Amino acid sequence: MSKTTLVPIYVDAKNQVLSAANGVDYAYRSTGGATDATPLVAMQHFRGNLDNWDPALIDALARGRRVITFDNRGVAASSGTTPSTIAQMALDAIDFIDALEVGAVDLLGFSIGSFVAQEIALVRPSIVRKVVLASSAPQGASGMHGWAAPVIAAVGRPETSPEAYLSVFFTSSEAGGAAGRAALGRIFGARTVDRDAATSWQTRLAQYDAVCAWGQPNHALLERVSALDKPVFVANGDSDPMILPRYSHLLAGLLPEARLKIYADAAHGFLFQHHAEFAADVDAFLVDA
Repeated sequence: MSKTTLVPIYVDAKNQVLSAANGVDYAYRSTGGATDATPLVAMQHFRGNLDNWDPALIDALARGRRVITFDNRGVAASSGTTPSTIAQMALDAIDFIDALEVGAVDLLGFSIGSFVAQEIALVRPSIVRKVVLASSAPQGASGMHGWAAPVIAAVGRPETSPEAYLSVFFTSSEAGGAAGRAALGRIFGARTVDRDAATSWQTRLAQYDAVCAWGQPNHALLERVSALDKPVFVANGDSDPMILPRYSHLLAGLLPEARLKIYADAAHGFLFQHHAEFAADVDAFLVDA
């Protein structure tokens, strides 16, 4: 295990490597000062890497705690091959969390990362204190088998573009467009050196296979998620074309201890558009006894 360096600003966070018991070398970054707060482990969206987090969001979250972002097995700079099931992604994430040697953690899962977070909390509840699920859906929900054709065409092709990213992550309103351009500037322009490796086509294929399997209708799996008895904050944008907000409503209704918030005039990237508000809401949730 490498020595962890804590920094207050995400764009200054060093790329570090943590070798886990499963043989994977995980690329990760650690942001925030030393506090008594439970560390927050953040899990990224479809095809995302360490640099696809909005640094403004991570900085805001890290004011009161240590925030750890990482590439799961086979993603970007981490070693290995990306698995094609959420179940295996969760086991790989558990190995990373175990290797951190920090005890129980809070989880923030975004998009496919939120599926992984649900699975971690179900199969290894002892390492989870609280869970934040952004742009999320429960496994087995009807209508979730893959994404709408325009969405996967925008984010699933070999070469994507800023315009395609904007069309899925932000609304077409004046406010949504302005927020999207500002977020793109922070995500792709704030850190100019020592950026993470790009995700591979193998990762894209494996992750989308996992998404499609997660979305196969199965009412028994909807009952399974009700066993997640940790405090959960479910959040989404009101215009998310990738994971429709009705699935966040469904998920929150199935969980025994869930809070739900839908952010106005926002799409899949609502947490980047409303980074200050979302970070404040997450902080309030995490510090609430």
